[in-house]
Amino acid sequence: MAFWMGSELYAAGKSHIAVTLTPGQSGVFKVTLNGEVVFDKDEAGRYPALPDAKELKTKVSSIIDDTSN
Repeated sequence: MAFWMGSELYAAGKSHIAVTLTPGQSGVFKVTLNGEVVFDKDEAGRYPALPDAKELKTKVSSIIDDTSN
């Protein structure tokens, strides 16, 4: 799941993003970009589902667009 989501976020960010997968305990799944938490499994109480992937990609693209303008 993490690898797939990482590749989706990398595709959304094009050349403006680096994806790092860091092992954790208890199924940690947290996505941050420029210090902003985009998704946190602990806060959501679940892993991201397919609809979340689209939302995460949109958020990542939006953050990148905002910082590059």
